[in-house]
Amino acid sequence: MSAERHTLFQTSLMAALLDGIYEDDMTVGELLEHGDFGIGTFNALDGEMVVVDGVAYRLRGDGTAAAASADSATPYAVVTDFVPTLTRTLPDGVTRAEASAAIDAITASANYMYALRITGRFRRVTARTVTRQQKPYRPMTEATDDDAVLQFDEIDGTIVAFRTPLYEQGIGVPGCHAHFIDDGRTRGGHVLDFVLDHGTVELCLCTDLHLRLPLTTEFREAALAPDDLADQLAKTEQHAGRP
Repeated sequence: MSAERHTLFQTSLMAALLDGIYEDDMTVGELLEHGDFGIGTFNALDGEMVVVDGVAYRLRGDGTAAAASADSATPYAVVTDFVPTLTRTLPDGVTRAEASAAIDAITASANYMYALRITGRFRRVTARTVTRQQKPYRPMTEATDDDAVLQFDEIDGTIVAFRTPLYEQGIGVPGCHAHFIDDGRTRGGHVLDFVLDHGTVELCLCTDLHLRLPLTTEFREAALAPDDLADQLAKTEQHAGRP
C-alpha cells in the first residue's frame, strides 16, 4: 500500500453519542469541506448520514434517503477525501463476515484506520436507522431500541464504512462501522449484515486523525469513559468482532 499520509476528519466522539450528546453546531456544509466520503448522524439522531461522491444523504427510519441541506447539523460524523490505495474483487455471494475476513487478509495492518467502499449488486442488505429523539435525550443504548430492522433485496448500491483499530474505542467504533445507500440514492441505512452477489472493495489507508470536539456544556459534563463502554458499543452497533 501507499506510504503517503492521508487524513480522516471526525467531529465529536462515539462515547459522547452513547451518552446522549445529540447536538452540535457542525453543519453539513462545514463537514463537506473536510471530505467527500463518510458516515455519521444528524442532530437529535434525526436519521443516519452517508456521504458519497461529495454529497451528504439523510437515511430515515423507513429506509428512504434524500440529500441533506447544507445547514443541517451533526453531533457526530467521520469523513475523508476518498483516494483508493487498494482495489479488489470480492468473492461472489460473500456475507458481511466473509467479506471482513477477505478484507483483513489484504490490509497492511490492523493498527491503521481505513475508509472502505464496497460497490456492487447485493442479494440482501439488512439495515436499521436511528429515529429522531426528543429532549430530554436518552442514552443511545435506549434510543436505538426504537429502530426498525429493514431489508433491501436484489439491489445495486454502495457500502460506506470505516474500519477503526481497537485502541480507538470510544473515539470511534472499533471494528467496522458501515452505512449503505442504493445507486438511485433513495434507500439506505446502518448496515447490520449483507450478502454481496458480486462487487469490488476499495480501501483508503488513513494515517492522520483530525479530531474536533464540541464546545458545549453537555460535552464537558458527559460521561465519556463508562465501565461498560464496550458493551454499549456492541449493543448500538449490533456487531461482533470486525465485520
